[in-house]
Amino acid sequence: MSLRVGLIQTRTPATHAAALAHVAPLVREAIGQGAQFVLTPECTNVVQKDRAKLLPALTSLEDDPVVNGLRAIAAETGTWIDVGSALVTRPDGDGRAANRQVVIDPAGAIVATYDKLHMFDVDLPTGETARESAAYQPGDAAVVVDTPLAKFGLSICYDMRFPALHRALALAGATVLTVPAAFTRPTGEAHWEVLLRARAIETGSFVMAAAQGGFHEDGRGTWGRSIVVGPWGEIIAQLDHDEPGVLMADLDLPSALSARAAIPALQNARPFAGP
Repeated sequence: MSLRVGLIQTRTPATHAAALAHVAPLVREAIGQGAQFVLTPECTNVVQKDRAKLLPALTSLEDDPVVNGLRAIAAETGTWIDVGSALVTRPDGDGRAANRQVVIDPAGAIVATYDKLHMFDVDLPTGETARESAAYQPGDAAVVVDTPLAKFGLSICYDMRFPALHRALALAGATVLTVPAAFTRPTGEAHWEVLLRARAIETGSFVMAAAQGGFHEDGRGTWGRSIVVGPWGEIIAQLDHDEPGVLMADLDLPSALSARAAIPALQNARPFAGP
């Protein structure tokens, strides 16, 4: 069984209206090329690094204009669309948002969501700091979406550095892992491809990584280089730039099971005592 997928690489603007105008034509282009499942990047609905500007501009998932615009395209075209992530408000009112992946079925209904589990919080020797958790409430559950196309395991950007999450997704039956991202340029150049290939090899899974790319209105620089990796670690398709565009790939889904049979690491792992 072959699955034709489309990955959307964007340079998302700083407002919802501009973001929808940017991503919608690319999604339609992928569908026009036969995509049965379309994945967009992290922060598909807005990129704004100034939290004082970002947080007041966000809406609930139900009211987000970019998500609703993509739901309309899914229903119009009968296509599965995975919004790699939308930054949305949360109902508990603690002031932080959610970085949320949203899977939309061909009827335009939201059938699954996943909130990014791992927050990038760091104090660098240079004195620079980053506190993703100051703006976003992390999720607390892994998510596998069982569709008529395949079982998809959801993760977002920094999650790719945590092998245990992707192992859990594979053990739960996922054969395709979605890893939408807005990877920084220095870490992207150093780690992007090797981490994604490692997650594919470790789990015997396809990995789809749709990315933000280039320099955004808010001054942020992202790596681009969207990529699809096969379960043997082979690169199936890849963009070699950071410009907006569409990456198409055909996934031979049974090859994931063949890879897992050849190297049964998921089954061979054993518990062990700590050092």
